[in-house]
Amino acid sequence: MTATSQPPFSTEEIAKEGIKPEEYQEIVKRLGRHPNKAELGMFGVMWSEHCCYKNSRPLLKQFPTTGKRILVGPGENAGVVDLGDGLQLAFKIESHNHPSAVEPFQGAATGVGGILRDIFTMGARPIAVLNSLRFGNLEDAKTRRLFSGVVSGIAHYGNCVGVPTVGGEVYFDKAYSGNPLVNVMALGLMETPEIVKSGASGIGNPVLYVGSTTGRDGMGGASFASAELSDESVDNRPAVQVGDPFLEKSLIEACLEAFKTGAVVAAQDMGAAGITCSTSEMAANGGVGVEFDLDKIPNRETGMIPYEYLLSESQERMLFVAKKGREQELIDIFVRWGLNAVVAGKVIEEPIVRILYQGEVAAEIPATALAENTPIYNRELLAEPPEYARKAWEWTSKDLPDCTFEGIEIKGKLQTWNDILLTLLDTPTIASKSWVYRQYDHQVQNNTVMLPGGADAAIIRLRPVGRDGEIERQGDKEIGKEENSHAQSPIPNAHSGVAATVDCNSRYVYLDPYEGAKAVVAEAARNLSCVGAEPLAVTDNLNFGSPEKPIGYWQLSEACRGLAEGCQELSTPVTGGNVSLYNETFDSQGNPQPIYPTPVVGMVGLIPDLNRICSQAWQSEGDIIYLLGLPIQSTIELGGSEYLATVHDSVAGKPPKIDFDLERRVQKACREGIRQGWVRSAHDCAEGGITVAVAECCINSHLGADIHFELPANNAQRWDEVLFGESGARIIVSVALAQQENWESYLQENLSSKWQKIGVVKNPQADLRVFTLDNKTLINVTIDNVSNHYYHSITKRLAVNKQLNTQLTTE
Repeated sequence: MTATSQPPFSTEEIAKEGIKPEEYQEIVKRLGRHPNKAELGMFGVMWSEHCCYKNSRPLLKQFPTTGKRILVGPGENAGVVDLGDGLQLAFKIESHNHPSAVEPFQGAATGVGGILRDIFTMGARPIAVLNSLRFGNLEDAKTRRLFSGVVSGIAHYGNCVGVPTVGGEVYFDKAYSGNPLVNVMALGLMETPEIVKSGASGIGNPVLYVGSTTGRDGMGGASFASAELSDESVDNRPAVQVGDPFLEKSLIEACLEAFKTGAVVAAQDMGAAGITCSTSEMAANGGVGVEFDLDKIPNRETGMIPYEYLLSESQERMLFVAKKGREQELIDIFVRWGLNAVVAGKVIEEPIVRILYQGEVAAEIPATALAENTPIYNRELLAEPPEYARKAWEWTSKDLPDCTFEGIEIKGKLQTWNDILLTLLDTPTIASKSWVYRQYDHQVQNNTVMLPGGADAAIIRLRPVGRDGEIERQGDKEIGKEENSHAQSPIPNAHSGVAATVDCNSRYVYLDPYEGAKAVVAEAARNLSCVGAEPLAVTDNLNFGSPEKPIGYWQLSEACRGLAEGCQELSTPVTGGNVSLYNETFDSQGNPQPIYPTPVVGMVGLIPDLNRICSQAWQSEGDIIYLLGLPIQSTIELGGSEYLATVHDSVAGKPPKIDFDLERRVQKACREGIRQGWVRSAHDCAEGGITVAVAECCINSHLGADIHFELPANNAQRWDEVLFGESGARIIVSVALAQQENWESYLQENLSSKWQKIGVVKNPQADLRVFTLDNKTLINVTIDNVSNHYYHSITKRLAVNKQLNTQLTTE
């Protein structure tokens, strides 16, 4: 069939594969003919945004990707950084948004499975998982169903596979009502002598299919992830994968054992686009071709055709290129672990992907046409910010009712600052996420140093595994087995750890994508600094609406510019990540409802001594409380704040601008204070401002505090700005009285006027009290009261759902 003949597919059939008319013409041009059904499907998934980043790739080029600790940057399954002492950390973040919107349990569960495969495909043993989740209003029954299902899915897969879920974040906002976000980050410690990469090499080398069987589940998942959600999306349940965490556990062990033999040339997991993606990417990355026979593939369903084999996203599957003559050695390993392993193809010289089926060629496409030389759209950027942003920026605090040191009048009723604080602590976005993390096994592997909810970042002990697979006993000289020539040498510092966090204030990014994205990077680094970790590197997950719409592309472009600048300023290169676009929901009337632009940053940091770390909790009565960063007297705006959104039901204003020079100085001072043993607790000021941060320190320690603001009751500043205004470069720390002189001397030398002594830690029976300069009381709440609001916010909202279900069942 020639390229000029009538297409064998209708316009609708082409569009169903996610291919635009002009893209189809480009396919015909590249092949010199019309594609067959299988080839059309292959192009559909590989040219989807999810796989080829056709709208975002030009923007990603501005990210800094190199640094003294970067061993592997973007382009591989995961980034790898050098932690020193022979330790290397692989880490990555991925999204599973659309599958979780349709089938929350399996969507979230397979999101965990997929990111774990990215880690151990590099030769690293997974040591921790974090997640960044976004849902609609928790008062809504659909949101409660999605929320419960996603958390259950994450818990199921992570708990069963034996990898601790150690931290994360959960936000609730109506912007995510129809399109929840499920971003999962994983960390792994390199266990193999060499980092395993994905480029195929060695003409004639066998290609092995290993792992689970192939079925029809997950068909076209990559294309599904690159389209807006609608009322009909429930019909795409087949595009949601089904995972088996117990099989994945066996796959982890088998793969790591196989890599250590030295018989594996390259490896690639079968995630999005399954066999199509793994064959084409391995071929393209190696500059060679792959011939692959579908008849050799173990399947779980009968009657499957090439289109289905190639687009299936059945889970727990991998592709290896093995050294010729050593394939049986690898097959034996997988058989011993109860897994499938077959030689299904070979590396060929011609740079194509050739798919065989029943003795004939079912598809033949240049590898780079699928994996590298894909469509790129350089879209035009708006000449000025869109109207919604310009209108939001006109807002000032003068638009709010007047307030005094006693409180603020809302809807004709005086709300005291006590009332406002309790309202904010009861807001699900701020409140304790204990209902979530108590479902996760966060202590499996016995390396979790800081439990979820206790600090600004998760902390994992670096306890390496020897090359022979045995845990190294760092306290003695038995490091691996002496007779094993591949055993690692003793670790000089046996008390080091890694800290990790995921962060994004999407309301900031919505109001000002450039400034908001900079704030995301700054907060992630600040959270690491608050536990004593030196920020090292970033993996990002860009969750946005449609880039084909001017506002959507403006948000994406400006956010990428902000992320790039933030990472450059804080010396945290980007090692890879994920792009998830078209996060929009069509309502019944066909109107698109995009999410807030949500560029989630996952950041890792190094802790040189686990004896020098900090939690949020006050440690002892009498400790002195300090504010690092902008003093109380500074002008802090309310734009984009949780206070403005929750109390005044308004999303407006400009988010805080980041002063990177001050940010670096404040974070360095916090880290140094922790390492010197001066700082006993540390917590950054984020949603809810200083007052919420102080309240969280009280809640975590069950100790009271007296806070003194050096402002008179009748000062010119608004008290809501002072109490609940949000800003970057602000950290609350506590220091023992005995260390006061050393600490203040250091601060005076390094932070000049950018610090303030604001209070003292009280006993367990004391309250949280906030006073003005002239000793008038702004806030006076019991720790039991704030704790009840903080800990019961989510559970009481979910209890409403259970009560309704009980009533319906009874009726």
